[in-house]
Amino acid sequence: MDLIQKLTEGQLKEGAGNFGIGDTIKVYAKIKEGSRERIQVFEGTVIARKHGGIQETVTVRRMSYGVGVEKTFPIHSPNIEKFEVVRKGKVRRAKLYYLRDRVGKAAKVKQDI
Repeated sequence: MDLIQKLTEGQLKEGAGNFGIGDTIKVYAKIKEGSRERIQVFEGTVIARKHGGIQETVTVRRMSYGVGVEKTFPIHSPNIEKFEVVRKGKVRRAKLYYLRDRVGKAAKVKQDI
């Protein structure tokens, strides 16, 4: 085991990445406004997971007032409270970037039963 893995091993969150590509999730992110801190929820479809270990990120996409919004969240960040799976998706791709070009029902992901 190399030195970098040893250093980051204690900072990894347990069970933080228990979702997959195509799942609809809620991301509870801590937002700091002045001296106050609150939790903001971002719900959308997971279209990508990148990297690994402490640098692992997830890209979540949702439609907001007819405009597609994508946010990339670091999975093991202390600013992320938790990830909550709303529904499982059935997909055959590792990256769902093609959803960016789809509109309406064509942009939906089938539910995994």
